[in-house]
Amino acid sequence: MIDLSILPVYLTAVFALLLIPGPDMLLIASSSLSYGKKVGVFASLGNATSGLILTMLAAMGVSALIAMNPIALQVLRVLGGAYLLKMGWDCMRTSPSDAPELEQSNSLAATLYRRAVISNLLNPKALIFFVLFLPQFVSTQVSATSGEQMLVLGLLLNVLGLLFNLFLVTMVGSLGQPLLKNEKFRTNQHKFMGLIFFVLAIWLLASQVPSVA
Repeated sequence: MIDLSILPVYLTAVFALLLIPGPDMLLIASSSLSYGKKVGVFASLGNATSGLILTMLAAMGVSALIAMNPIALQVLRVLGGAYLLKMGWDCMRTSPSDAPELEQSNSLAATLYRRAVISNLLNPKALIFFVLFLPQFVSTQVSATSGEQMLVLGLLLNVLGLLFNLFLVTMVGSLGQPLLKNEKFRTNQHKFMGLIFFVLAIWLLASQVPSVA
């Protein structure tokens, strides 16, 4: 369903993009560091879920319509920033006595999954990325429609992104094991994640949303 002649170029571009630090990488790495590998895995799955949704929207042309509307992009940016600020505030106001025991930290997995999905869907840059990136690799040399090709290209991007994030979780989670056993760090786990959410909120609210017009 895609032009195999452009596949090497596409894969090279994808790997280059995966190596560029971004808000998704920061959220996944900090989740793994603060709460362990399982929570990091669920944050990675949340990121992949949002990527699949954006891929389907891009393939259907819905994301392009949204991306061409400056007001819609600004609304997404404000909502995303507000959501991240709320997550940061909720973490900061958590009492140190509420820090999870090492065995109980897995209960946060569903929460981080949901936060990863919502924060990425409310990031207008993520939507614009799919609108601008995938069409570059749509070919007229195959019988598949542009929507079908974008769907396959997006699925491939999300699978590779998930594998990369799982590798990141393994590395960071292993490095964070001593911290998870540190009583002082564990009482401040939520504060650390609250700081990360505040950084992500500022990152999103201060960034300029590119135009596709």
